[in-house]
Amino acid sequence: MKNLNDPDQPQALTPIVTEPGSAGAPVAEAPVLDPQPAPQVADGVPSRFCCFVTGTDTEIGKTLVSSAILHKLVEGGRRACGMKPVAAGAVLVDGELHNEDADMLRAAGNVHLPPNITTPFMLKEPAAPHIAAALEGVTIEAVPILAAYTEIHAASDAVVVEGVGGFRVPFNDDFDSADLAAQLNLPVILVVGLRLGCISHALLTVEAIVARGLVLAGWVANTADPDMRFTVDNIEALEQRIPAPLLGHVPRLENPTAAAAAQYIDLAGLPGWHAPRAQN
Repeated sequence: MKNLNDPDQPQALTPIVTEPGSAGAPVAEAPVLDPQPAPQVADGVPSRFCCFVTGTDTEIGKTLVSSAILHKLVEGGRRACGMKPVAAGAVLVDGELHNEDADMLRAAGNVHLPPNITTPFMLKEPAAPHIAAALEGVTIEAVPILAAYTEIHAASDAVVVEGVGGFRVPFNDDFDSADLAAQLNLPVILVVGLRLGCISHALLTVEAIVARGLVLAGWVANTADPDMRFTVDNIEALEQRIPAPLLGHVPRLENPTAAAAAQYIDLAGLPGWHAPRAQN
């Protein structure tokens, strides 16, 4: 099947890494990270693993899959950090706002930075981000997110950025999750929630990812509806149509932890996955 990531020729799935600026330097006016070559180890394999995890919808397992990726990175000896740039639905615990998804990512990683770095926009209302932000008089913008990502990247060997809801969730009138993914310019991992209608949702999301010039590194099937019929047939149909590898099928888990989900995901073929940690 023709790879939609490049209509002319195959494209290497190399994550784009941006080196952080010097401490105290002002944030650039243009909120786009300039692409830089990925650091290389001796055998030519990228020495860092970074990705953007998106999904076909909300409540389809993005956080579970993102946490599973972080779990595997930590098991492999990496300094790994999860980032949830925008989280809507937070509660006050001991004077600090907590979001369930952000907390799960934090627990799965082993690089623990302040919450205002790993989640620059923590919103109380469990609603679409642009609505939750408006209720709090907040404008979700790219610059604070990109600055926070740069800081996380500087402190970590690997970064997993989890999006919000589906791929095109609005943040404000002129900025949405797809715009953020394009500005971060990381390889994308798509989580497909297996339930009725998932084929169309998945293929439309793939089109949107590719249309922004992003690399679709792979996709994970996650059982959102345990009563869904013809699960295997649906996965096969998606394998035939998605121009990226299936990285795993996570079944309905009795105890949906990062460690449990990690057993069903194989990321060995992705660039930077097996690279050793850089030595000081």
